[in-house]
Amino acid sequence: MDSIVTPRFTLRPPRLTDASTIAAYRSDAEAAAYQSWAVPFSTEQAEAIVTPTLAMDGPQPDEWYMLGIVLPDADTLVGDVAIHLEWDGRVAEVGYTLAAHVRGRGLATEATGAVIEHLFNDRGVRRIHAALHPDNHASAMVLERLGFVYEGTERQAFWVGEVCTDNVNYGLLPDEWRSWTSRPLTRPEVVELVELDSTNDGAYRRLATHKSQERFVSPVIRSFADALLPDIFNGAPLKPWFRGIAADGEPAGFVMVAEATNHFPEPYLWRLLVDRRHQRRGIGHAVLDQLVDRCRVEGHRRLTVSWGVGKGSPEPLYLRYGFRPTGEMDGDEIVGALDL
Repeated sequence: MDSIVTPRFTLRPPRLTDASTIAAYRSDAEAAAYQSWAVPFSTEQAEAIVTPTLAMDGPQPDEWYMLGIVLPDADTLVGDVAIHLEWDGRVAEVGYTLAAHVRGRGLATEATGAVIEHLFNDRGVRRIHAALHPDNHASAMVLERLGFVYEGTERQAFWVGEVCTDNVNYGLLPDEWRSWTSRPLTRPEVVELVELDSTNDGAYRRLATHKSQERFVSPVIRSFADALLPDIFNGAPLKPWFRGIAADGEPAGFVMVAEATNHFPEPYLWRLLVDRRHQRRGIGHAVLDQLVDRCRVEGHRRLTVSWGVGKGSPEPLYLRYGFRPTGEMDGDEIVGALDL
């Protein structure tokens, strides 16, 4: 198989001389934490992976094939993407591993994306899937950035030695991938807060974050339920104000505020959800601008919000906008406030 060249690196078949490098980065405890091997990973184990690949001219059905990731300034592997073809080459499973010193730079996303393009366009693969540990949120985010869809969790289905865990499954079809790669990526010209009623609520109810973000953002249908049956605060129910978010006329998100009342002293940003297809377009910032303007017109001095901590959290958005932790906690969430 020929090498695949991306804007930042080259994917090439491994060589036996790469075995010690592969063994080194696979022996890293963080790299192996959610993988199917134990550490240390020996050079002999790496050679056992590389040797079958040398005999193949690209991925073959029912065999694992590897492509190493090589940066332009050296010919040393910094990671790999593994491919397993199934069903006579119609289906592929993918996996990826990176050396510790290059993590956090988007290399896994770029490398796996290049492999996906090759499998769909050049190999005629009809489905690509991947499985991961439930706590491997960084890996889930790689798949989600590539358009993979969460398909379900197999309970107590994966064993490493004597340890058994659930197995989280993601899948991607060619039409989904092409739709994902053609989605709008630029900042919308117009972001509107749309009043919801029975004629348009369905389009907004179907919006969703990535699966890995559900730990931090409730789905729209849950927000509808909370608006119908709001929590009680100081002896009175919260007063919800909610709107759909439209980006250039297309449903793109949902926002809900608990309004200030005699029992609830200041407005609270209860929910802010941007659909997975519209994230990273500046929509959240644009919505905050409109909420802040509304709060100021109503004479409020402060807007509060709360967020969970971890990969995929909205915390960076709120901190960039100017919210600051108050020192209070709402359960396991940090309470932040923006002075108006």
